[in-house]
Amino acid sequence: MSSTSKSQTLSVASSTLYPVPGLDPHEMDSITEKTFERYSSNTVKRNGKGISLVWFRNDLRVLDNEALFRAWVSSEAILPVYCIDPRLFQTTYNFGFPKTGALRAQFIIECLADLKKNLMKKGLNLLIQHGNPENIIPTLAKAFGAHTVYAHKETCSEELQVERLVARSLRHVLLPPAQGKSSGSSSNHNPKLELLWGNTLYHLDDLPFSIDSLPDVYTQFRKSVEAKCAIRGCIRLPKSLGPPPSIDDWGIIPSIEQLGLHSQKTRKGMRFLGGEAAALGRVTEYFWKKDLLKIYKDTRNGMLGPDYSTKFSPWLASGSLSPRFVYEEVNKYEEERQANDSTYWVLFELIWRDYFRFISIKYGNSLFHLGGPRKVEQRWRQDQKLFETWRNGCTGYPLIDANMKELSASGFMSNRGRQIVCSFLVRDMGIDWRMGAEWFETCLLDYDPCSNYGNWTYGAGVGNDPREDRYFSIQKQAQTYDPDGEYVAFWLPELLPLPREKRNFPGKSYIEQVVPLKFGNTYKQHSQRSKYGGRQSKLQG
Repeated sequence: MSSTSKSQTLSVASSTLYPVPGLDPHEMDSITEKTFERYSSNTVKRNGKGISLVWFRNDLRVLDNEALFRAWVSSEAILPVYCIDPRLFQTTYNFGFPKTGALRAQFIIECLADLKKNLMKKGLNLLIQHGNPENIIPTLAKAFGAHTVYAHKETCSEELQVERLVARSLRHVLLPPAQGKSSGSSSNHNPKLELLWGNTLYHLDDLPFSIDSLPDVYTQFRKSVEAKCAIRGCIRLPKSLGPPPSIDDWGIIPSIEQLGLHSQKTRKGMRFLGGEAAALGRVTEYFWKKDLLKIYKDTRNGMLGPDYSTKFSPWLASGSLSPRFVYEEVNKYEEERQANDSTYWVLFELIWRDYFRFISIKYGNSLFHLGGPRKVEQRWRQDQKLFETWRNGCTGYPLIDANMKELSASGFMSNRGRQIVCSFLVRDMGIDWRMGAEWFETCLLDYDPCSNYGNWTYGAGVGNDPREDRYFSIQKQAQTYDPDGEYVAFWLPELLPLPREKRNFPGKSYIEQVVPLKFGNTYKQHSQRSKYGGRQSKLQG
């Protein structure tokens, strides 16, 4: 082996676990305290009466949380509550995979522990209850005489159904007149459910078109909102949100086992820490401490290590991080350091996230149907054995296998990797794209239905934009994004002894390929193109 290969081997093997963020707890607490201070206000007036509930869902943060703000303004005391809904730990709709895998469950547990800690710093606490929200929320509203339940609105059918059930149950709760009176309360003295929009960069009410007229092409949507919409500022909370109602037992943060899952430790790759403190720490680390924002656009298609991209997505999905806060930090960075294509591109990606959420309102459940929003008719296979080779990272294609092993081991996969493995499953294997989408639902730390199913419908060619229908050539992707085989060797250590240029194309040194590629055999292509060059199909990314 050459000295170059030896040094490459060392760089691949030297550090196997990357904490994200790479900060100690004291540093994260300090960042959180300073950020909360920066976003505090002494001018907000509290003029409400009685008690209000804050029903936390996918908004597990204090900063820029309108539900918390509105509850504080409209009442004398706030009761924050989180319901551990058993339906989130059942199985996926079509193929019976676990709805929430152990790694995401652990991440949510950490988010809840951090939320409780941060609420206590603000003079509140977090009531943890096990059961269906439509049973728990009305019971609490009745017991405490709460005039309003504040929560953030969701957009997909399962979450919307829970909202409807909670609203219906609240209509059966009758409060005494003294408890029912508050500013703006209804005369029948039922607690009301106040749903707020709060997890996108652009507010739903500020869009320059109705949802029915939402453009089916992302670029049209982006250009329109950038030209015609302003992004609202982060909501500033008072320094203290207390006092909470008097409660003897606030409940405890559950363990993985109490959720019916087996603990799974991340021993290799990235180990994300859940919670708002970790989210704010990561923003500080990536933007300010490591000063990586200025090169984001150049590095974002990487696959190995914590710093090729922001890695904000798990905290955005759990609501531990506000996209508007990220926007304000980008603006601050542009003012204090520099503005370039990279600083803009972080916002570009956040607008994609918005777009998928708005698309989920426009197209509803068709996002989850086989034919997608465009009702495309196509024959798909549901070959379980073939699917399992993809799921387990045993396809015989190192780039596919490495990405799938990373997903199982860490709950994360790069954006580039997601596009490659999706293309392979649906184009080369011909397997029902929903199997892939549901497996991602199980595994991803950053799972949210809008982005996950939105991306899979695009990748399968059944999404709302017919132009988003590309084939990703494994050979080209490997040569462009893992030219030295560093990524595949990290996840497939049996490839380490091979020369760097052979790690993605190991031939008989690796397991047999389970299917031929739609556009020819990778290894033959690689040797022929190395010799003679070659033209790429326009369909291939």
